[in-house]
Amino acid sequence: MVDPNETCREAWLARVLGALPAGARLLDAGAGELRNRRHCGHLEYVSQDFCQYGGSEVGAPSAGLQNSRWDTSRIDLVSDITAIPAPDSSFDAVLCSEVLEHVPEPGRALDEFARLLRPGGVLILTAPFASLVHMAPYHYCSGFSSYWYEHHLPARGFAIRELTANGDWYAFLRQELTRLGGLERSRRNWTWPLAYAYALLGLLYFRLRSDIRATDLACFGWHCVAVKGEALAAAGPQAAAAR
Repeated sequence: MVDPNETCREAWLARVLGALPAGARLLDAGAGELRNRRHCGHLEYVSQDFCQYGGSEVGAPSAGLQNSRWDTSRIDLVSDITAIPAPDSSFDAVLCSEVLEHVPEPGRALDEFARLLRPGGVLILTAPFASLVHMAPYHYCSGFSSYWYEHHLPARGFAIRELTANGDWYAFLRQELTRLGGLERSRRNWTWPLAYAYALLGLLYFRLRSDIRATDLACFGWHCVAVKGEALAAAGPQAAAAR
């Protein structure tokens, strides 16, 4: 089954990372299993992760959604995301994709990215607007709205160049409907066949409904590109055009 959340995010990351100049030094913060490295062949790629999550066999195996395994053996810099062992202004770009919900104080991560980026450096962020608990116990935030980016990034000297919604409330609801039957079955609820039937009815509704979006209510997450320090005054109209 096609996952529109992941498919759209991967396409966006491929476009944004592909647009960075060849040879630029990029930090992939919270890189995990290095899935974003495939878009960075033209860059000097450096990965960072805290390397404490190991999959469902550790931590809280029965809590939320878990990965059966998680291999961070190829990470370059093993550290807390708020204290990365690299000099000030040592990166041309920082990527942090689907990580901030796992950081107890995400504002401190933004402070660290601001320290690590050179003036004019590019910050690339994606994070869920609403998410189920996953990778427990390392899940601290339910999600990030567009207003979170618009408040916290300019306060740290970043100009937002792009802020784009991935999906909308209807797409998010459709995603959760597709989870319903499987979740009920895994939790041994005897009504799980009805849950599959209910989900199929819901999917039929989404096939028939008019394509009216509701990004003001919710979405899978926001995709953001921001620039450190330069052209702050000129960034506003560009960011607004992307909304």
